[in-house]
Amino acid sequence: MSDKVWLPQEAFDRLTAELEHRSTTLRHEIAEKIDAARQEGDLKENGGYHAAREEQSMNETRINQLEELLSGAEVGETPADDGIVEPGMIVTADVAGTRMEFLLGDRLAGTGLNVEAFSPEAPLGRAIQGAKKGDTVSYFAPNGSEIEVKIINAVPFSG
Repeated sequence: MSDKVWLPQEAFDRLTAELEHRSTTLRHEIAEKIDAARQEGDLKENGGYHAAREEQSMNETRINQLEELLSGAEVGETPADDGIVEPGMIVTADVAGTRMEFLLGDRLAGTGLNVEAFSPEAPLGRAIQGAKKGDTVSYFAPNGSEIEVKIINAVPFSG
């Protein structure tokens, strides 16, 4: 699978702004909280200090996630609403007899999207790209079995 992540311009801009905020303003605010808590003395039983350090850890983790996501991002326009499957579409399909709804692309951080995501580089993703509503395609799963996919619908992800 590819390290590329498809993002619409709006999502890329939103995530870039979040990274900027976390790397500058929030990082500085957390450092001030830690410093203020240190001034209180004994760190072993200082709840404010431990809470601030935990907040710092979570912020740094999110910064790392955003940097990784954005460095591998392929930014594009929201796909046309023409029913043709391409990255950035929410696809409804019958996959081996099971109805599924998923994003063709990588899960977008912070979107609250509650569907599975499949990379355009995954076997399923490669098989359905270019298909349209009503088309049936097939692909070979990693275990070697052939899987049939019928496209029921494909609409642009609106972020």
